[in-house]
Amino acid sequence: MGGAESVPRERPQQRSSRMDLLALQEKYDAFRITEDRETDSMIVERNIQYENRDHIGQRQTHVSGAKTEALIHTILQDPKNRLALSALSTANPATVLEKPAAILKDTQTFNVAIPFEGAPITNQRSSGRCWIFAATNVFRVAIMKKYDIEKFELSQAYLFFWDKVEKSNFFLESILETADLPVDDRLVATLMSQPVSDGGQWSMIQNLVDKYGLVPQTLYPDSFNAQNSAVMDRLLTTKLREDALRLRALKNSGSSTAATSVAAAKEQMMQDIVRILTLTLGRPPSSYTKFTWEFYDKAHKLKTVKVSPKEFAGGLNDTHGLRALGGTDVHSLFSLVNDPRNEYNRLLTVDFLTNVSGGEYVTYVNVDKPVWKKGAIEMLKKGWPVFFGSDVGKFSDSKLGIMDPDLVDYELGFNVKLGMSKAERLTAGESAMTHAMVLTAVHLSPSGEPIRWRVENSWSENAGTEGYFVMSDKWMDEFCYQVVVDPSCVSQEVRDILKQDPKVLPLWDPMGVLA
Repeated sequence: MGGAESVPRERPQQRSSRMDLLALQEKYDAFRITEDRETDSMIVERNIQYENRDHIGQRQTHVSGAKTEALIHTILQDPKNRLALSALSTANPATVLEKPAAILKDTQTFNVAIPFEGAPITNQRSSGRCWIFAATNVFRVAIMKKYDIEKFELSQAYLFFWDKVEKSNFFLESILETADLPVDDRLVATLMSQPVSDGGQWSMIQNLVDKYGLVPQTLYPDSFNAQNSAVMDRLLTTKLREDALRLRALKNSGSSTAATSVAAAKEQMMQDIVRILTLTLGRPPSSYTKFTWEFYDKAHKLKTVKVSPKEFAGGLNDTHGLRALGGTDVHSLFSLVNDPRNEYNRLLTVDFLTNVSGGEYVTYVNVDKPVWKKGAIEMLKKGWPVFFGSDVGKFSDSKLGIMDPDLVDYELGFNVKLGMSKAERLTAGESAMTHAMVLTAVHLSPSGEPIRWRVENSWSENAGTEGYFVMSDKWMDEFCYQVVVDPSCVSQEVRDILKQDPKVLPLWDPMGVLA
């Protein structure tokens, strides 16, 4: 055929020659790359030798660029590290390194649970009011039972308003009390670092409820600034720091009228603070004037309650009535903590840590883990929700709603060891109470040991399982610090610790961090 005859006979031989040339080119390129790598390595080694020429046998105090480059070169020679680079540099390492086994075992199933959980799931939004939300979520359970309500929230903004007023006043009083100290003294500097934070503690809730009572959220709902407190907080902080310097100067002036000047100045300062809070949060209900609260019960019957905030909160102090309603007396509850740095069976307090001048200072009964967890379990067995404080950001996934030290395998991903104890984390500033939530259930082994806990959070229904998290008992051991319990849930020996003169921790101690 003409087409076949037109193909030159030598073409197969030419194709073979081209293939040989390509093969030679590939070998040359491979040799060149290898040679370049060896050359780079030799250059790095020479640079290291040059940098170390005057430091043989000495500890280097500076970062060696040459050594670091050599280390990077060595790290990336390992195929596992190159795979890790591809995965960890393109996504959140905590998500990449999550262990499916931990997710499967941390299920929302429990064999001890309170019979009635409050509803709806709350949302603190962009504010640091978790402690107020956790406390009001504990309180509302008894109130909902009393009035037979399906869904109910207490006003978190009401307590937030009065907490800001009280903290501002306490800060100014603390500044006057420490006016004889240098402004760069550690105590003064700590006071000035955060005059009026959003955070708080259980003792502070007791102070507020005792003085101002409680109101339903429908009567004092969140303003924009209650939900987004950053700008308001910055303004308050700036004003209070300015006022602090002025008060110190007035008190230290040596004038015969200094006391009068200080009193007048402080009164004006507090008026400014109240003005800022009123205009950002709104006017709160009077703590002494009766309010009218209208609501529908579960049978859809309209009910009306007329009572003052203090009277409304008074029901939380009625021990007999609360026991019948599955509630707890707000004033009898106290904080058990687990702080392995300090002696167990010891009462602790923190210097200058409260919100109400003349109110209760923050106090903790420090006990070992078994005692601490037993108190929480007994609360749940009695049907009472448990306020607790923890370091929520450690080994947790807010989308999955899981808190478990086994959740993320950083050691596998980065080939590093993470081995600090709970005491060491506190000492190093690696951990502290950063968030308050509520325990509503626990799953116990046949021998009665806790396996996992159910947690009611205040991050909306979009977090976790419709707002609820599951916490492994191992996570509780490592990253929980506080549970608030009723005296009936602990032994007489533990209750007697409350009679001790407390060990006073400095304000900058990790136990002084406000949730």
